[in-house]
Amino acid sequence: MAATSDTGPFVHLITWLEDHDVSFEVHDHPLAYTASATAHAEGVSERSFGKVVGVGTADGTKVLAVVDASDRVDLERLAAFLGTDWVTLLTEHELDEILPDCPGGTIPPVPEIARVDVVADEAVRADPQISFHAGSHRTSVRVDRQAWERAAGIRYGSLAMTAEAAVG
Repeated sequence: MAATSDTGPFVHLITWLEDHDVSFEVHDHPLAYTASATAHAEGVSERSFGKVVGVGTADGTKVLAVVDASDRVDLERLAAFLGTDWVTLLTEHELDEILPDCPGGTIPPVPEIARVDVVADEAVRADPQISFHAGSHRTSVRVDRQAWERAAGIRYGSLAMTAEAAVG
């Protein structure tokens, strides 16, 4: 039986946040599939909403990368940061293998829950709080960023480009 439905937060995330003394707020919002749409539905800046992107490395390792909702992962920079020849975006099926209890695109960026490393772009450090999907397309959490990064052991690097730079 799944530990969540698509109408509430992933129970293990809430437990993890409580167990690691990470202050948080649960936010319910209308159905939203992308990080940008979720940020708008939640009424927060895309710069303070973490988009979680799953990638696979040349040796088959899976990693979650967190970037601002308005940015895009730069796969070349991410590969260099991870010390691998290349990375590729994971398919929805591969994301489901990481955490089958959470609908695609809603995996919380917590290594203990996802059982994969989590890294983040330097821009994520700009805000004292960060929001991200809570294992549902209808629920997000807003957390104290420093407490989350400390408890999750987040490593930062220059991993993203702005959407405008990606187009140009």
